[in-house]
Amino acid sequence: MTVLELARPSVSTVADRGLFNRLWRHRSGRAGLLLGVLLLVFAVLGTFWTPHPPDLPNYANALKPPSLTHLFGTDATGRDMFSRVMDGAQRSVGAALLVLGAVFFIGLCVGILAALAGGVTDVLLMRLVDITMTLPPLVLGFVVLGLLGPGLFNLLIAIIIGEWAYYARLARSLSLDAHARPHVIAARMAGVPGWQIIWGHILPGVALQLGIYATLQLGIMISIISGFSFLGLGVQPPAAEWGALLSESRLFFPIAPWLLIAPAFAIFLSILSANLLGNALRDVASPREAR
Repeated sequence: MTVLELARPSVSTVADRGLFNRLWRHRSGRAGLLLGVLLLVFAVLGTFWTPHPPDLPNYANALKPPSLTHLFGTDATGRDMFSRVMDGAQRSVGAALLVLGAVFFIGLCVGILAALAGGVTDVLLMRLVDITMTLPPLVLGFVVLGLLGPGLFNLLIAIIIGEWAYYARLARSLSLDAHARPHVIAARMAGVPGWQIIWGHILPGVALQLGIYATLQLGIMISIISGFSFLGLGVQPPAAEWGALLSESRLFFPIAPWLLIAPAFAIFLSILSANLLGNALRDVASPREAR
């Protein structure tokens, strides 16, 4: 095998065209993909259309049980719960995807820069990561929300500040490992430009592994956003969000237990989908599977 042949990127990178096929053949991966697509369609559809106005009270229909007209019943002000769950999906799932996208991008850039630059740059960036990781993300989230006040936008900022450092440290570790792999060393020996080595040999593999971690974290992120909203620190009434819906419904559980079913089931399905998809990605992207 020549140096140029060895310098080609490994098949386990993001560019591997068989990755999606292997993921689809994976039983858990197929279930996670289908369930995830359904949830995304549900969230996107809820942004533009709901069976009933999600925020418009109708006190004459207060606390109605599930029926063909109101699939999950109505809340204390007569609002349709199915419509509110649809409307809240964009804030639960959409906000989680937005946060993960932000921390993924920040962590990937910081981690690769620290690993490849080395020296003072690496030391300064890693000390910033260490300082950020001193406080647990939830504690840091409460601190940021205490300074900025409650609200969805402030909540997203708080979570990004608390989570990016973990992605940066993982990306740095993966970058250092990729930098020492045979095909990367061979590419340097073959005279491949540095930017091309980063773009074609290091970035795809690091992004894939970091993406798998982010996928596994999607369910946790939805839980965190719902948890803060449940405590009244995230989405504010009358806007709908799954955690906020649980908080509003808990007071009426003895007389209207159906109010808790829809948001709780939506959170459960989203976490299940993320875990199935993340575990399947981890399996099919492993070197043993790639071979």
